[in-house]
Amino acid sequence: MSTVSLSLDEIQSLAHRCLRAAGADDANAEAVARILMMAERDGATAHGLFRVPGYVAALNSGKVNGRAQPEISRRTPVILHCHGGNGYAPLAHRMVIPALVQAARSQGLALAAITHSHHFAALWPEVEMLAGEGLFALSCVSYMPSVAPAGGSRALFGTNPIAWAWPRPGQPPIVLDMATAAMARGEVAVAARDGHPVPPGTGLDAQGQATTDPARILEGVLLPFGGYKGAGLAMLVELLAGPMVGETFSFQTAARDNKDGGPPQGGQFLMAIDPARVSGSDPGPATEAFIEKLRGIDGARLPGERRQARRLDAGPRPIDAALVEKLRAMAEPTAG
Repeated sequence: MSTVSLSLDEIQSLAHRCLRAAGADDANAEAVARILMMAERDGATAHGLFRVPGYVAALNSGKVNGRAQPEISRRTPVILHCHGGNGYAPLAHRMVIPALVQAARSQGLALAAITHSHHFAALWPEVEMLAGEGLFALSCVSYMPSVAPAGGSRALFGTNPIAWAWPRPGQPPIVLDMATAAMARGEVAVAARDGHPVPPGTGLDAQGQATTDPARILEGVLLPFGGYKGAGLAMLVELLAGPMVGETFSFQTAARDNKDGGPPQGGQFLMAIDPARVSGSDPGPATEAFIEKLRGIDGARLPGERRQARRLDAGPRPIDAALVEKLRAMAEPTAG
């Protein structure tokens, strides 16, 4: 794969210009472009510029409102509802997270139900923002069916990621962001683009046969990680990001989608808890003692640690050259 080097500012600017050219207003384009830059910065390339054509397709088709103005209402002192205005999720996050922090600090815990939103990014930015405020955070979203239940060969679940973050004042939080599929679909798509195999157990081809060929898996079905364990978590995500927040299951989401290649409308479950309010004491010393014990085990590392280390490098990032050329054409469609 041929690559070009782009600075983080250039990555964000390119994404922003693509979104603006497709009709997004500045607030929506800026919120999404920043999330895309953060993904490239941290090495999560499957959630970076690779996603821009899908974002643009959904704006061009009219499925996503590029000028959305999310609205927040309070159902109880600890339950918030954010109507995403049929826009992309990053702007909804910017609006709901401060209200969620305030409610969690006041009441000890709070949750936000986000609906009528289109989530196409990693989940760690939301939970990291909450952990940065001293709160434990948990979030999940469903998608469209691409993962078979344990023992099956037909898709029912989305890749259904789940993420959590634990606060460490003065230190980066502990953050886990994982698909309940054996591999995120975006990562499989990147492997297919780059022409390299994926690990055994990632998925089945269209005939239900195991394969390590990512292109054949994209024509077939992904598998949950860990068999019935991953499938059980995938089902939990379906419930939390679907009926719990007032949105649809993945199969219902797919039925109403226009299949433009962009993210479908869906829901997000987002919860914040103040550990000090729950425990009655500062959990920091116990947390650090636990981490010290973990670091004493050779080869052990904290979830999210590699991603956090990558962001310390403020230098340029290698980006697929063909993708950059495609995005530059999207950003300036009238250019010669």
